[in-house]
Amino acid sequence: MSDDLKKFEVYESRRFTKALDKLSESHLVIVEDEIEKIIADPELGTQKRGDLSHLWVHKFKMDRLEVLLGYSWFEGKLEMYLLNFSSHENFYDGMKKSRKADMKLMN
Repeated sequence: MSDDLKKFEVYESRRFTKALDKLSESHLVIVEDEIEKIIADPELGTQKRGDLSHLWVHKFKMDRLEVLLGYSWFEGKLEMYLLNFSSHENFYDGMKKSRKADMKLMN
């Protein structure tokens, strides 16, 4: 698909927005760069299975800490949902707890 046709509408969950609000300006720039990479190539992350099959996770380093950015995307609808951003600790437990809310956001 050409870049001209690939214009995703990007939506953020409240959980994602709150996580970004806590970041310093320099960390926010890093996260925004990673979001641009995901928009350019939504398959950059890894798609999860089972209960979290709607979830893709992109891992990257911020300073020396590995962080995870959870998102979902629908090529047919050209929509991307930024769902969560945090360190690995409790990331997946939180995603399972918020699955229902995430599915509601995406529908």
